[in-house]
Amino acid sequence: MLTRPQEALIDATAPVVAAHLTTITQRFYPLMFERYPQVKPLFNQAHQQNGGQPRALAGSILAYVSLRKDPQKARETLGTVVNKHVSLGISPDQYPIVGECLMIAIGEVLGDALTDEIADAWGALYQELADLLIDLEEQKYKAFEQRVGGWRETRRFRVVTSHQESAVIRSFILEPVDGGPVAEHTPGQYIGVKVVINGNVAYRHYSLSAMPNGTAYRLSIKREQEGLVSRYFHDQLAQGGELELLPPAGELTLAAGDSPVLLISGGVGQTPLLPIAKQALAQNRQVVYLHAAQALEYWAFADELRALEAAYPGQFQLITVFEQGGEGDHTGRLHPSLLADYLPANAHCYFVGPHGMMQMVEQALKRLGVAGSHRHYETFGPSMPLSAA
Repeated sequence: MLTRPQEALIDATAPVVAAHLTTITQRFYPLMFERYPQVKPLFNQAHQQNGGQPRALAGSILAYVSLRKDPQKARETLGTVVNKHVSLGISPDQYPIVGECLMIAIGEVLGDALTDEIADAWGALYQELADLLIDLEEQKYKAFEQRVGGWRETRRFRVVTSHQESAVIRSFILEPVDGGPVAEHTPGQYIGVKVVINGNVAYRHYSLSAMPNGTAYRLSIKREQEGLVSRYFHDQLAQGGELELLPPAGELTLAAGDSPVLLISGGVGQTPLLPIAKQALAQNRQVVYLHAAQALEYWAFADELRALEAAYPGQFQLITVFEQGGEGDHTGRLHPSLLADYLPANAHCYFVGPHGMMQMVEQALKRLGVAGSHRHYETFGPSMPLSAA
């Protein structure tokens, strides 16, 4: 627990640390991977190269400086971080590694400006944050482990079948190797995946694209040209391979109530929204499903969505926007006027897709008067606000 003098030091030096935090985090990750190579597989290296992960870490540290003054708000705000950690199986013994390397990086960047007293204060702040995250993560680990079909750490699954959903997206049905039941997830959540490729361990998160059924999970994965793990799924695991899964996590879930739902997706962003649509329809809620894709051949789940349209006439409205070709309801890119045309009154709006698209949707919904409590989104990769460059 920070002392009052340490809190005063944090407040006084926060602007200086903030000014150098991007440089600090850019130094921190290479340092940590060099000293502790065993943690490197936990981080998607593509997000290291494009700066996404360092920006996310910097934002979390800065946010906690003010959040800690409101413990309840801190717990709520850290939920996104906690969910990502749970789906990676982060354990308490990994936090000292991060703390050690972070303080070394701060010292290297700030130099003589970092006195012993300031270093102790920031070290205590990190430890306070680490203790809070450890506590919140343990609560989630324990709750999932106690469910029927739940587990702790990893559980081995097998690809029992797979099929192509579009030109670039393939679905994989996974069942546990041990033959036991599978714990239900909440529609909209994702799951952590651990695979071994050429002797090297890699972790990823993928949305669960089907409703829970107690026996299997479905992942629908886009084959990225430079994607190590996505290519491994498409090229090797599709033929009955095995992998390990971590507990499902994520907060992009259906808000309670009977309000209409507007679901806006781009490309593979459909994966968490399709099960949310099915859940909302089962609750007799109006659902407007607005999807953007490059062209017809890139549209996944077309048959499933048309089946929903037939099964729920007047309740489910499907709109497609294709950049190329004339097969969609609209041609071109998703734009604000389309949102205005299809936005139901008092709707909860969910949107997932490329970052630029999500920024546009967020701003458009704001201008249309949709309250922040009714705007829900999830970023694939490191979590960051949509205002991030």
